[in-house]
Amino acid sequence: MTRFAVPICLIAFCALAYWQTTQFDRVPPILLRGMQPADFPQMLLLLLVVLSLVLIVQAWLARGVEADGGDPGADPEPMTGNVWKTMGLFLVFAALAPVDLFLGLGVFAGCLAFLWGERRIVMLAMVALVAPACVFFLFDEVFEVRFPRGLLTNLWYG
Repeated sequence: MTRFAVPICLIAFCALAYWQTTQFDRVPPILLRGMQPADFPQMLLLLLVVLSLVLIVQAWLARGVEADGGDPGADPEPMTGNVWKTMGLFLVFAALAPVDLFLGLGVFAGCLAFLWGERRIVMLAMVALVAPACVFFLFDEVFEVRFPRGLLTNLWYG
């Protein structure tokens, strides 16, 4: 039953968060064009629900049949140091995001790639610099979503 706890909790969280996105009182005039404020979070929440359902189906199918012959009800192995370091990076991101969202995203992405074993400088630069820039321009130019001002976004918005 513990295999179902995490996906069920994720689905419950997504349902609550989805309901919260329907409670926006009014949309600021700058956001009236393009994607509405609730659209993107709702799409992400629906994706999380689908992936959680996949976890439930996989756990249901694996129930009683383990590939390695182990006990299907056995507790999972304890989390490794990399898991805790990754969680710590979320705190770094949370601290940098108020300064500038994309500065935080770049530092988080670059450090995460390094932590997970990437050592090629060019690839680390792509993850830390190019990926956040692509995300920024996709949302700013295509979806017409303006981001909160910060150190880097002030350079673009003027």
